Amino acid sequence: MATASVNQTSTFRDIFHDMPPALIKELESLEFTTNYPPEAVLFVEGQAPRGVFMVLRGRVKLSVCSRDGKTLILRIAEPGEVLGISASVSSSAYEATAETLEGAEISFLKRADILRLMHEHNELALWLAESLSHEYSFTCREVRNLMLAESASGKLARFLVESLDKNGSPKQPGRMKLGLTHEEMAQMIGSSRETVTRTLAAFKKQRFVEQNGATFIIHNRMALESMVPA
Repeated sequence: MATASVNQTSTFRDIFHDMPPALIKELESLEFTTNYPPEAVLFVEGQAPRGVFMVLRGRVKLSVCSRDGKTLILRIAEPGEVLGISASVSSSAYEATAETLEGAEISFLKRADILRLMHEHNELALWLAESLSHEYSFTCREVRNLMLAESASGKLARFLVESLDKNGSPKQPGRMKLGLTHEEMAQMIGSSRETVTRTLAAFKKQRFVEQNGATFIIHNRMALESMVPA
């Protein structure tokens, strides 16, 4: 499954590049591509599945909400990722809510078309199974990280290091653009906005991290890594 960094884009053919040319052509004839503004909702937790969504440009946050209204962001989907596979294949409700973080270009395939092509093309069925396996592994890893990182500082340190690995500038080591509010960062690590603000202030005071708007500069990665449980 193809992925791209926050500053890159993907194409429909990039995502399905391993498929036979005839299947790619058929998929292209069935897809719908739409440009969405920031904060546009693609699907809602508990909603009956309509199909799958391919992120071509921009980022999409996937979140779940508890009965008492608390929100946890499961992950941020980047260009090249496909959303809603599990619900579409299993005929179950969407497990999370998908909302654009910024202007995004999204391609859509109807559930009925996906199921039909799965029966007709083993390559697509295998690709979807592999994608589900990746999603499951990622979810297990994130749950493990949340449980093992007992302190808020450990959780935030892990989040910053992993974000740097994923979105860091190759030309400017240690520099990355997050584009997330303190509230959204709190929802990523299962904490509160106040705790994230206080912890970030401590990191800045210790010169571990510098922040200029949406841009973060990691000055002391080793110090952050030392807070993360092995």
